[in-house]
Parts: sequence; C-alpha cells; structure tokens
Amino acid sequence: MGMNEPSCWLCARPLGRRIEYHHPRPKSRGGRETVPVHPICHRTIHARFSNLSLARSPHAETMRKDAEIARFLVWIASKPPDFSAPTRRRKDRV
Repeated sequence: MGMNEPSCWLCARPLGRRIEYHHPRPKSRGGRETVPVHPICHRTIHARFSNLSLARSPHAETMRKDAEIARFLVWIASKPPDFSAPTRRRKDRV
C-alpha cells in the first residue's frame, strides 16, 4: 500500500471504489467527524455496536479488541477492497 493510498478506518485495508463515511461518535450523540470505511466494515460496526456504545467509545482501537470484530478483521484481511457479503444484524449488540 502506498503512502498516500487511503485506508479503511476499521480494517486498515486499502479502500476500493465504494467508500462510505462513518461517524465514530454518532451524529445523534453530537458527532461531526467522519472517517472512510468499506461498506462491509461500516455494516459490521453498526451490526455489532449500538449508537450508545459508539458514543461511549468511538475509537477504532477499542472496537478492534472486541472478540467478534477481531474475528471479522482476520476474515476480511485477505479479501479485495471492494469485497461484499451479507452482514447479519445482531440481536445482542453491545
């Protein structure tokens, strides 16, 4: 990956053609900053964490320590930037 090549805030892989922007602190909780993420990473964040949880700890490093996110990151690491797959909505979001 080149020095100026943008990467995903969550998984750190290079971004592809499709880029979404995530509010680390939800807009509903006063967040203004956005960060670039893959669509699959964005869906995974929101499937795992509630807006309340994101507001309490809006840092990628904290999210990466979550066991479910850590498994996702290992799985997605070898996928191409524009890879897509269905994301299950979790009933037990944290």
